[in-house]
Amino acid sequence: MEATQTGGDVLFILLGAIMVLAMHAGFAFLELGTVRGKNQVNALVKIMVDFSISTIAYFFIGYSVAYGVGFLHGAETLAVKNGYELVKFFFLLTFAAAIPAIVSGGIAERAKFNPQLGATFLLVGLVYPFYEGIAWNNHYGIQDWLKATFGANFHDFAGSVVVHAMGGWIALGAIILLGARRGRYSKEGRLHAFPPSSIPFLALGAWILTVGWFGFNVMSAQTLQAVSGLVALNSLMALVGGTLAALVVGKNDPGFVHNGPLAGLVAVCAGSDVMHPLGALVTGAVAGALFVWAFTLTQNRWKIDDVLGVWPLHGLCGTWGGIAAGIFGMKALGGMGGVSLGSQVAGTTLGVVIAVAGGFAVYGLLKWAVGIRLDAEGEFEGADLTIHKITATPETNTED
Repeated sequence: MEATQTGGDVLFILLGAIMVLAMHAGFAFLELGTVRGKNQVNALVKIMVDFSISTIAYFFIGYSVAYGVGFLHGAETLAVKNGYELVKFFFLLTFAAAIPAIVSGGIAERAKFNPQLGATFLLVGLVYPFYEGIAWNNHYGIQDWLKATFGANFHDFAGSVVVHAMGGWIALGAIILLGARRGRYSKEGRLHAFPPSSIPFLALGAWILTVGWFGFNVMSAQTLQAVSGLVALNSLMALVGGTLAALVVGKNDPGFVHNGPLAGLVAVCAGSDVMHPLGALVTGAVAGALFVWAFTLTQNRWKIDDVLGVWPLHGLCGTWGGIAAGIFGMKALGGMGGVSLGSQVAGTTLGVVIAVAGGFAVYGLLKWAVGIRLDAEGEFEGADLTIHKITATPETNTED
């Protein structure tokens, strides 16, 4: 029976890892559809290569930083319990690799390729697992202090803060250090529209992410015994709330509509195992509205050229999700209890501080050392031709 249970757990978490791995295709197509046509190939290549760099960084450094576990043992040792620890690493790797995938959307169309790979290695090897270890492995006794002070640990079931807020706030530093795309703003400060290259591809990316998210959230239980249908229903209600709020506040804009479910899902990750479904619906709706409002504000008023809106979507909605878990997780609001608003605010704030510091440090170092932005000619030609020497549709760019 024990062998059967272990085998079931391995299969369970492996399926979760595969579903979250598939989400990286969603990141790729969401970016491909949002950027201009001359940067589509770059979007696809970045996500694929960033995932590979992330695997190396997390395997050799990051997983040990977060959990103190290494893999430099014989295969016989690694394969005990049907190799459960190996597929657990695979699952958590797909979370870690989401950090550069999130950043990629914010810095699109003007970032150099190789420096971004260096940033990916540093972020996944050091910055992300440093906070991951605090939140999910009780490093430095911070969780113990929060429980003693506020009555409960910081709770982030599936990574509203650990993954999404971290990725979004790291991206903000990179976006600010890069500066806006050339031609995005006039000398008078007026916004020049850069419309998406493909709404169908943008929608495809959003759908892949939305479906894969049920692996992201539900499989965060990590064992069959701990799986909960509440997580699945809360994820569903949050994505619906996010979609409808983005539809209304975004006035039927298809870009907002397809990012709405993602905003809701980002926000519900933290408390998906403790909220009532109505709380999840409200959490998602607030996130959908927050994304539209913040995206418009950053682009139009603050002149922050965040191409996919990754800071509003992941940074702000992830921050809201961390706090929302402490609100709608309370028994007084129909939740499961065991959470504290004070711990949620403190733990979320710590994640934001580490992310901002890490983002500015990594990208600031690379900017100083090797530069992180394409030159004017390269940006004008587009990252596809400049970096990869081919466009997404080469047959339309040749003369007969």
